[in-house]
Amino acid sequence: MKKIRIFFLNFTALAVILFLGSINTYAADPFITDILITNDAQNVLLYARLVNGFKSEMETAIFAGIPTVFTMRVEVYQERPLLWDKKISAKESKRTLKYDNLKKTFNIYYSGQSDPVVFPDLESAKKAMSDFNGIIAAPLSSLVKGGNYYVLVTIKMDKVKLPLRMEYVFFFVSFWDFETPWYRQNFSY
Repeated sequence: MKKIRIFFLNFTALAVILFLGSINTYAADPFITDILITNDAQNVLLYARLVNGFKSEMETAIFAGIPTVFTMRVEVYQERPLLWDKKISAKESKRTLKYDNLKKTFNIYYSGQSDPVVFPDLESAKKAMSDFNGIIAAPLSSLVKGGNYYVLVTIKMDKVKLPLRMEYVFFFVSFWDFETPWYRQNFSY
C-alpha cells in the first residue's frame, strides 16, 4: 500500500511539473502586440512590437558573435465584398544584431542602411530589435479614398547558419527558429 501511495505522489508531482512547464512554454512564445497603422504624406506606416522574441540561450550565442536576424513581412490588402481581396503591397524589413567583441558594443543593421546603429548594452539593443517603428507598408498613391483595407504582419527569426560545424557546439541555436502567427489590423483611407 505504501508503494502505491509513493507511486501516486510521484506521478502527481510529475504531472504538475509537466503541466506548469507547458504553461511556461506557451507564455514564452513570441507574439506581436501594439499594432498601429497610420500615414505620413506619402506612405502607410506600421508600428508594432515583438514580445518574447529573445530566449535566454540566445544571449550566450550573441556574446559569442552569432548574428540574430529578425524579418518582418507586411502585406496590405484591399477588402472587396464580391471578389477576393486585392493585394496592394508586400514588403520585408530585416534587422540584424551583431556583437562587436573588441568595442563591447551591439550593432544593429537595418535593411536598406549600410551603417549600423550602435548600442552600449544588450537590453537597449534587444528593445531596438523588438520595436518596429515607421515601417512603410504601402504608398498612399496605391490606395483609393474611402476604401477599406487591412494589414497582415508576421515576424520570423531567420535560421542561423554557423560556419565549420559550429552547430554542434551551439546546438541550441536550432531552437531559435520561430515565426509568429499572422496578425491582421483593419484600416480605412
